[in-house]
Order: sequence, then C-alpha cells, then structure tokens
Amino acid sequence: MLVILAAVIVLRKNATVKFLDVIVPIMAVLYFVITIFIILKNIELLPSVFERIFKEAFGIKQIAGGGFGAVLMNGVKRGLFSNEAGSGSAPCAAAAAEGKSPAAVGMVQSLGVIIDTIVICTCTAMIMLLVPQNITDGLEGMALLQAAMNYHLGSFGTIFVAVILALFSFSTFLGILFYARSNVSYLFGDKWSWQTLYKILALVMLFIGGLQAYTVVWDLGDVGIGLMTIFNLIVLIPMSKEAIDALNKMPKAKRKKKD
Repeated sequence: MLVILAAVIVLRKNATVKFLDVIVPIMAVLYFVITIFIILKNIELLPSVFERIFKEAFGIKQIAGGGFGAVLMNGVKRGLFSNEAGSGSAPCAAAAAEGKSPAAVGMVQSLGVIIDTIVICTCTAMIMLLVPQNITDGLEGMALLQAAMNYHLGSFGTIFVAVILALFSFSTFLGILFYARSNVSYLFGDKWSWQTLYKILALVMLFIGGLQAYTVVWDLGDVGIGLMTIFNLIVLIPMSKEAIDALNKMPKAKRKKKD
C-alpha cells in the first residue's frame, strides 16, 4: 500500500488533482445512494430517530449534566476536521481550481461545507441511528459504523464501508499532501531536494500514524486543526477588505455582461 501511495505522491500536482476529481465524487455519490436506500428501507423509524436526536441534543438532563457542552465541543472539533472551514487549508484547493474570478471559486468552495458536513456526515448519522441501540451499545469509531452497516446490508455493508472509508482516507491524505507541497514550495522553493525530503517525511508520518490508536490520531488532528484555525482567523481580519472587495465586484461584472 505504501509503495502505491508513494507512486501517487511523486506524480505531478495536476495528476493528483485529476485523480481526486474522479474518485471523490464517485465515493460521495455511492455513499449517498446507499444511505438513501437504508433510509427508505427503514422509513417507518425516521420519526423515532429525529425524536432521539432532539431529545438527546436539547434535553434538560443533558444540559444540566454538562453533556450538552461536551457534545457541542465534540461537534465543533469533528466539524472542523470534516470540512476544514476556517482552518486555512481549503483555499489551497480553491487556488488550484479554474474559475472566472476568485470570488466565484470561493463561492463554489463554500459548498464543500454543505456537501461534506451536512450531507456526508448526516448520512453516517442516519446509518447508525437507524440501528437498534442494543446492537451499537459500547461500540465507537469504525466498529460502530461497521456494526451498523452489517445490520443494514449484511457482510456486503461491512465490506462496502471498509472500502469507502479507505478511499475517503486515501483521497484526504493526497489532498493534504497537495496542500503541503505548495506550502513547502513557497517557503523553501520548488527544489527537488526539499520536495523529496517532504515526501519521505510524509510517508514516515503516515506509517507511524497507521500504527497508533485511533484516539491518538484524532487528538493530534484536533490540536493541529485547532492551531491552524486560530492563526488563520487572525490573518483573515486584515485580509477581509480584499475578500469583500472581490465579492462585491462579482455581481458588477455580471451586470456589465448583460448590458
């Protein structure tokens, strides 16, 4: 697996982008279609699922016991990890895209928050909540999702979710490598020595991360994303004028074309 990954990493950035352009939409559509099938199959359980969501999210017991704050904080962390909105990494993807204007590309990029968090994460929640609670009690992480998929689709569901999550992780890692590659080039120059050193370091980190418990990986990710977000939000304040100006110019350009 590492050999295949290394081969993809050393490809030119355009090849990496094209690979992600193909595989990411396919994964998202397949996951969405499977979820719709599961929802339709268990349509009579939807009212009880929504009742449970609101009861556990806004219940007096949860608020009084401090559970609401813990759930909210965990949701914020997972949301940042999911769509990276505000962390400063998403603009790297937007900068690599082709568009009529920076504002237009930014508007399209903002759809990533909806697709990633609202659609994909909601799909995962529905898959797990449509399972009897006694089946998933005591489970967490990958074991929880696999148990839910096995309940809905049998062994096919377990294999499907393993493959789809492996592809999600693989594509995410490639995307992050693409972001970091541009930053390394900016800081040290687009030299073969620096780029090669960076790729070797990335592979070593991938190997070490694969051997660690998933809780350690999540904790490190939370710290990294949190620091990125803090620094990025500070930088956004002096840059906000340029962003607002670019956004204001977009409708003016459209009006001129109509005239």
